[in-house]
Amino acid sequence: MIWNSLVALAFVAPSHALIRFGCSQLVVNRIDPLVNPGEAPSPHMHQIIGGNSLNVSMFPENHDLAKLSTCTTCQPADDFSNYWTATLYFRARNGTYKRVPQKGNVGFEGQKGGMTVYYMQNQLADYQQKAQVKAFQPGFRMLVGDASATTKAQADKYPQLTYTCLQDMNTRFPETKDFPKKPCPAGIMVNVRFPTCWDGVNLDSPDHMAHMAYPVSGTFESQGPCPTTHPVRMPQVLYEVIFETKAFNAAADWPEDSSQPFRWSFGDEKGFGNHGDYVFGWKDDALQKIMDEACYVNCKTMRTQTIDQMNSCSVDSFVNEDVGDNNWLASIPGQPM
Repeated sequence: MIWNSLVALAFVAPSHALIRFGCSQLVVNRIDPLVNPGEAPSPHMHQIIGGNSLNVSMFPENHDLAKLSTCTTCQPADDFSNYWTATLYFRARNGTYKRVPQKGNVGFEGQKGGMTVYYMQNQLADYQQKAQVKAFQPGFRMLVGDASATTKAQADKYPQLTYTCLQDMNTRFPETKDFPKKPCPAGIMVNVRFPTCWDGVNLDSPDHMAHMAYPVSGTFESQGPCPTTHPVRMPQVLYEVIFETKAFNAAADWPEDSSQPFRWSFGDEKGFGNHGDYVFGWKDDALQKIMDEACYVNCKTMRTQTIDQMNSCSVDSFVNEDVGDNNWLASIPGQPM
């Protein structure tokens, strides 16, 4: 199992850092400070983790989240970044919907929803982490994926956005570009991997993507070179979001034609619209110090807090509506009936 391998590899001295940590839920709400700043409600629902300076706008001039936040839902005590994805819904045979909750990953079973975040120089299983990277800066933000994608060809433009049907909590393969087509015993893992090559100038771009790029050949995992237009190598940010599907896995609850019943909060029933958002908010140079340390998962320069402290950080909802945690909804919030 890959996580057991990670634990074993952690005892071998690496060259640079790879970190893995849990983040509890900050809020589930219909806001999108990156794509739809100032809109409440925004077009679709998101689940958001990180620092409590989160607000509806988060315009670039209000960029130093570490100075604006008083707590964070993430394990690193110096990480006040905000990370988010869309929420997932289950559609019952009668056409009503309920939100699928998230759960903590291996090692973070006590956290309240949320997801797992990685920062790494090299591929996940490379314990040596030989590459050197430049940490993000205050004001940096990015998006990966296309919520409007409806075909595999469109989804393939973002090769590192995938799904894993968990047979148990250590399952990591195979990965698919669309939703699993059968019940997943331990849940559905959504994998969101961001591009790693920066143009070296812009902290953002109009589409929140153009300032970042994938390697010109090969992949991040194969250490493909960055394009000359985006020469600065950054850490790869990876989200693992585990949606707890056990309440929705009974065959009798699935559609009679055996089609899959899950929907993204923006209405996508195939899964090709998978996407994620990131707004950097580490305190001072804390992330760069960690990236420069020779460590694997457990890094001395990373100050941490307890799961209870993570779980205690939250913000009030910006939009007062039923998100479908307890009640079945006639439609997904923000979507047509």
